[in-house]
Amino acid sequence: MTSANVPSNTDDLFPVVGIGASAGGLEAYTELLSHLPPNPGMAFVLVQHLEPHQPSALGEILARVTELPVHVVMDGLAVAPNQIYVIPPNTVMTIASGQLRLQPRQQSQRVNRVVDIFFESLAQDRGNQAIGIVLSGFGDDGALGLEAIKAAGGITMAQTEDSAQSSGMPQRAIATHQVDFVLPPAEIAQKLVTMGSEAYLTQAIPPKAAPAETSEPDSFTAILNMLRVGAGIDFSQYKPTTLQRRMARRMALHHLPGLADYLQFLQGHPEEVQVLCHEILISVTSFFRDSATFEALKQKVLPQLLQNRDRHDPIRVWVAGCSTGQEAYSIAIVLLEVLANQPVSPPIQIFATDISETAIGIARQGLYSSAQVADLSPDRLQRFFVATEGGYHVNSMVREICIFACQNLISDPPFSRLDLISCRNVLIYFGSALQAKVLPMFHYGLKPQGVLLLGSSETVGDFGGLFTLVDRSHKFYVKQAAAFRLPLDLQDSPLAQITSGVLPEGRSVSERERDVERATNDAICRRYQPTGVVINGKLAIVQFRGQTGPYLEPTPGRASLNLLQLVKDPLRLDLRTLIYQAEQSGQAESREGIAFHEGDRQRQIRIDVIPFSVSNYENYYLVLFEDCTVPPSATATTLPPLIQGAEESPEATRYRQEIERLQQDLETTRSHLQAIIEEREFANQDLRAANEEILSSNEELQSTNEELQTAKEEIQATNEELGTINDELYRRNAEASRIGDDFQNLLGSINIPVLMVGNDLHIRRFTPAAVPLFNLIPSDIGRPLGDINHCLAIADLEAQILAVIDTLSQTTQEIQDDTGRWYQLQLRPYRTLDHRIDGAVIILIDIDRLKRNTAALQVARDFADAIVQTVREALVVLNGDLHVVMANGQFYQTFQVASTDTENRSIFELGNGQWNIPQLRSLLEEILPENHRIEGFEVTHNFEHIGPKTMMLNAQTMAQPDGEDLILLAIEERAAKPPSET
Repeated sequence: MTSANVPSNTDDLFPVVGIGASAGGLEAYTELLSHLPPNPGMAFVLVQHLEPHQPSALGEILARVTELPVHVVMDGLAVAPNQIYVIPPNTVMTIASGQLRLQPRQQSQRVNRVVDIFFESLAQDRGNQAIGIVLSGFGDDGALGLEAIKAAGGITMAQTEDSAQSSGMPQRAIATHQVDFVLPPAEIAQKLVTMGSEAYLTQAIPPKAAPAETSEPDSFTAILNMLRVGAGIDFSQYKPTTLQRRMARRMALHHLPGLADYLQFLQGHPEEVQVLCHEILISVTSFFRDSATFEALKQKVLPQLLQNRDRHDPIRVWVAGCSTGQEAYSIAIVLLEVLANQPVSPPIQIFATDISETAIGIARQGLYSSAQVADLSPDRLQRFFVATEGGYHVNSMVREICIFACQNLISDPPFSRLDLISCRNVLIYFGSALQAKVLPMFHYGLKPQGVLLLGSSETVGDFGGLFTLVDRSHKFYVKQAAAFRLPLDLQDSPLAQITSGVLPEGRSVSERERDVERATNDAICRRYQPTGVVINGKLAIVQFRGQTGPYLEPTPGRASLNLLQLVKDPLRLDLRTLIYQAEQSGQAESREGIAFHEGDRQRQIRIDVIPFSVSNYENYYLVLFEDCTVPPSATATTLPPLIQGAEESPEATRYRQEIERLQQDLETTRSHLQAIIEEREFANQDLRAANEEILSSNEELQSTNEELQTAKEEIQATNEELGTINDELYRRNAEASRIGDDFQNLLGSINIPVLMVGNDLHIRRFTPAAVPLFNLIPSDIGRPLGDINHCLAIADLEAQILAVIDTLSQTTQEIQDDTGRWYQLQLRPYRTLDHRIDGAVIILIDIDRLKRNTAALQVARDFADAIVQTVREALVVLNGDLHVVMANGQFYQTFQVASTDTENRSIFELGNGQWNIPQLRSLLEEILPENHRIEGFEVTHNFEHIGPKTMMLNAQTMAQPDGEDLILLAIEERAAKPPSET
């Protein structure tokens, strides 16, 4: 997530609209600006890919279509509402403190990212007053910038693909799922006018989502409950300002004035719950973000972690809140670069987690656009990435050491035995209660001397005793040993809700009231708190309370926090007895009048030992020391003075005091002795029970030993089996990898459009030839087919695919694309190796040439047939076997035969063999094949039903495209000769 600097001058509180475009941008700009009113109340900054060395007339052209003033930007120009600013050629433009800054464009840059660069600076400078729009253009510039604007609380828009002259930039922006509105340019202008009236876009700080009205806090809590139920995430312990900004943004998009209205909208539109959850979790990341931090990691931190490391001891890293994976892949790349120069290369395990399943899906895929890798060095890009169509794929060497998983950082168990934890820009959104959960979890997961990496605005807060800051500028911390075991609270408890300011019933606790209560308690404790310590069951001091110097002092030798080693000698025996009695009884024990000499002065001490426990953890004891006044002992009244009625002499006084001291010592000794006797009796009973248990356990161990011997043999056999299975799995894995490579190369080399979809009609794979027909990009894998605007003239493609999946039948039809080109569309069910139907395969075969040739041939045939039928001579068409293909009407009329008795029959079989004329046979079988054309061949024959006929035959062979020759036989009837002449 990105924070934004807000202008200090309230007069500057107006939206700034950044509009990016490339090819076709002039037409889109013109349509958008022409629909704006004269006073929209916004500033418009146009950023277009321009020819570096050619002057641009963009400003002059746009000035003709809008009433708003148009300015070509000069360095340092301050933006103002109701103005249009145009980027000059060969520059990179940013905005800072409301002023437009220009820098020369670096010609060495692989990717032109002028739109992304301006959008990112706009998000940083204007925050919720930033509006980003992507119009027509090639490439993917602008997509990352829209993500930054949305993360800062701004509004994002993109042109519809069908209205764009070049749909590359809008398509890539829409594919990020960070675009609020997808509209044609004219409707974008109308939407800007509508959004301009929203208070959200004209205030420096977004209006709070929980005002002071009575109903609003209830609505805020109800929305959090809907998020917890609908999305499975409890945001009640997040910082309220983050939640307020995201809710206010959604309210502005739907033109809702208050939280109660938004709550009602959520109840009627359940899908909005997921959208709000996604926006709360939105983050902006990139490869090697804050490059100086990664350089410090490479040069200082990792070499320390690798010192004296065993070859088989893996380097374990946890990237908490990894978003779309760039952070984890960057750490993996740095590790591989460092290990390349080390004599020992231990294994690497990087665990990358995030609560968003969508982000984890993108990270696992490892496919990033050219703009997302634009800041990588050419060496890293070549070494760790594979160029694909439309982007770059993280290579297998890096992907295999990164394990991505969905994880709730608050409630799910952490990883352990870690060398490095990277959690950047996550804690800044957590309340103090959540940070109190997460930081002890990080402490638990790290190895001794493990390193914690936080964001530039984050610290460990109240947990400075757990971590030592070793690099202030880059926020590297080293784990320190804790005095006692830290509890890991992985469940949401009522106490955590109270400390975060939200009670289970949803009632808010005032932060001011908590501060007053805390300060009051501290003042009372400082004035009236007795002196003492808190110890655990092992007598180790956990906390010091008050000034314990008069009663405790360190002893020479090894340092220790054991209470009996620190307490002064006169108190040790009594203290030990009291602790034992409190441990046995489970109740508070105390003793008064304990003589304690401090220099020449004697004091009377009271010691209290109070046992207590915390949740399910070990027992603790509160030991309190207090000075007290002991009343004169009753024994003094039993000692009569030496002389009745006389005052007691100093010697008698000393005698009496000595007797009192001895009696007190005797009583103490008796108590000690009684405690020792009881402790010994308990110990003897425990020893006897333990002896019996040991004897029983010995027999059990002997039996268990025999079972272990048997189990050992079984394990050895199983180990052999597992070794064999492992070899088989390794072979199959290698085979599967080879098959996958073969399949990928096969798809890449097939020049036929092929598209594979699953049962849910989500795109699975496609060949390069399918890209132009379906307007596909590599990141479309996994998207629903219905979201793709294809170029085929077929309205029910999805319905036909579902029918093929349901009926398991293959369909074939001829269709055209938008340009009129003909294809044969084949829909086939996708069958797995175990004969399950898991989708469909869409195949398009180009039949445009065949279709057009067939049509032309059909026209020629129809033309020829028309000629044959209109000729007044009898005509017959024969094939190579001298069978009749067709004849015209004059033939049927002259020789009185029917078409059903003529076509597809040999000419020599017509009319019961009447055409089996030797002269005709000789003509067709001998003379015509040699000459290919015969004219004026006279034949006379007496037909059975029509009498004698004298015929003049003309024959011609005709070559066909399919290779089979035809014979055209024309029969001209002549007058019959007299019988004598015949």
